[in-house]
Amino acid sequence: MKRKSSITLAVIVSLTTVLSACSGNGGNNESPSASTNTEPSASAPASETTNGSQFPLKEKITLKASAHRPVLAPSDFNEQPLLQELEKNTNVHIEWETTVDNDFIEKRNLLLASGSLPDFFFSGRFSDTELVRYGQEGTLIPLNDLIENHMPNLKSILDNRPDIKASIMAPDGNIYALPHGEEIGSGQEEIGANPDFLYINKDWLDKLKLQIPTTIDEFTTVLQAFKKQDPNGNGKADEIPLTYIDNFWTGDIGVLFGAFGVPDKTHRPNNPTYIDHLNVDNGKVTISAQQEGFKQAVSYLSNWFKEGLVDLDAFTHDYDTYFARGKTEDETIGAMIWWDKNDVVGPERSEHWVIVPPFKDMVVKWNSGGGLGRDGAAITKDNKSPEITAAWLDSFFEPTMSAQTRFGPLGVWFDKDASGKLIQKVVENPGELKQKTAITNGIGLLLSEMEDTVAYVEPRAQDRINDSVKYYVPQMQAEKFPNLFFNPEELEVIDRLKPDISAYINKMRAKWLLSGGVEKEWEEFQATLKKMGVEELLKAHQSGYDRYVAAQK
Repeated sequence: MKRKSSITLAVIVSLTTVLSACSGNGGNNESPSASTNTEPSASAPASETTNGSQFPLKEKITLKASAHRPVLAPSDFNEQPLLQELEKNTNVHIEWETTVDNDFIEKRNLLLASGSLPDFFFSGRFSDTELVRYGQEGTLIPLNDLIENHMPNLKSILDNRPDIKASIMAPDGNIYALPHGEEIGSGQEEIGANPDFLYINKDWLDKLKLQIPTTIDEFTTVLQAFKKQDPNGNGKADEIPLTYIDNFWTGDIGVLFGAFGVPDKTHRPNNPTYIDHLNVDNGKVTISAQQEGFKQAVSYLSNWFKEGLVDLDAFTHDYDTYFARGKTEDETIGAMIWWDKNDVVGPERSEHWVIVPPFKDMVVKWNSGGGLGRDGAAITKDNKSPEITAAWLDSFFEPTMSAQTRFGPLGVWFDKDASGKLIQKVVENPGELKQKTAITNGIGLLLSEMEDTVAYVEPRAQDRINDSVKYYVPQMQAEKFPNLFFNPEELEVIDRLKPDISAYINKMRAKWLLSGGVEKEWEEFQATLKKMGVEELLKAHQSGYDRYVAAQK
């Protein structure tokens, strides 16, 4: 009980800071300077609603929201202390309809098709194509004026970071969804530049007197030893030499295609404009599946499946089943591809899991996207109080509020130091705890210039950047396809062609990995890609890429 009270008190203190900034107390109408842009604005007009009132509203209103949530989070966000206090301080009640992350897109699409719209999507996860389509048809309303007049926290950020403002603006000049994310590193050292680390069980290597492999052939030898020599010592043939999740945002075997010179990039669900299978070489946009290295990789790796060196459940894994792979009573996996080893094997085993550095001459993929997205909160045409909604959403763009929303509240995930800065507590199994304590990762911004206010970079995130810089960056691709906003003509081509082309590539890749046959079917595969419009698709991507490059000069 005492712990719960301290958490609630900390939340109240934080929200008092946020909402006093939005209420305009003190009558300070000056815009913050660039040197203080991490503080919430105190501009009174920006928080006023249509009738001139300010938070807390004189009369409570109710808004309906649709949101995705982590698997372990409560289904009703109103159970979260942070949102309970926000309601008290704004007099805005939210009726939440939440869906677990993996099922959210399907649920969202059903809402859109039925015409029964919420007042806003807390995070819509709309693809660029969807933002343009739903924006132009009026389902989602433009947010430009709302940001300018009712969102002082976000306005301050965008005024001082025109790069973020440009990235969220659709080709028609409108903003249809709010930005979100965490800025952790930049360029090749950005935390998501390579989401796939290859880890290996060092205890098994030591027991079998093997070294960390330095080539793909040496890795094959290690996997064969894991399969045949009972490294877990239980007398059973239960070892799984390598596990991964096929065609997932992290953990995909495509990272190993780089050993053949052509890394095969992972996908972002429901976003056909993402870079799946795209590379850039000397300014030319290419699709990995048209390259000789792709064929060589699939041909080579299919032998692993033939020999039983790879987890066949790789094609059906989700978070739960994948994380369970490393936590069996007898340790059964020898190598894995994933974002963070602790998620899969747990902290008690993580010490004997080490990174396998990129193989000699391996090309490490450089993913686009980064930590910031443009598919956050969006307001629908059915919303009768867009100004109040915008002001309420703006609360989440104050740095300490963003941090608690995206990770967990004070007393659980953060403490305050003597200066008032939020600092991270030492927590066990942070990946699992974050799923329970974070409200969503789909709203709020945490930027490098806010680090004097919030120490939001998790220790494990900094460790990951350090490992990436040490091991992966030296062999990383020199060019990447940027996270650009295509124009309507390009989006039409991409939306029409890419889903089917990507699905076909993924299907054939899986078939060849499992059963072989790429050499025999390669020419037919290339002909089918051309018939499906791959050259037109590449032309659209090249057009967008060239425009992006020209704008940087």
